[in-house]
Amino acid sequence: MAKKTQKPRRPTRNRRIVHLLLLFVASVIVVDALVGDRGLVAMLRARHEYDELSAAVARQRAENTKLRETARRLTDDPSAIEEIARRELGLIKPGERVFIVKDVPPAKPQQTAPRAAPAPPPASPPPHSH
Repeated sequence: MAKKTQKPRRPTRNRRIVHLLLLFVASVIVVDALVGDRGLVAMLRARHEYDELSAAVARQRAENTKLRETARRLTDDPSAIEEIARRELGLIKPGERVFIVKDVPPAKPQQTAPRAAPAPPPASPPPHSH
């Protein structure tokens, strides 16, 4: 019994072309899945935009709630109307006096470290005699 040693079969040219073509098609599919119209990048971008819009909606709802409460107070609470009339329109009740204080610098916060004494003013030059 004589055994023939089998040579490793080299892929034929057609088979190599088919393999390269399949590899190219698979690469195109992967690239399209990542960056296509419905790809991973587009999905991440859409999710980010959704999160931003959801946060904006939540802020608007909170502002609407606050405005509804302000409107309710203005229709139901006379002290709220009085507060706004005093603050924004400068109205007063009969017999009240308004004191307007001007040129008062804003209060500075207390410092914990002691401050150094201010330097004395520079000496003025002696007067000239003519």
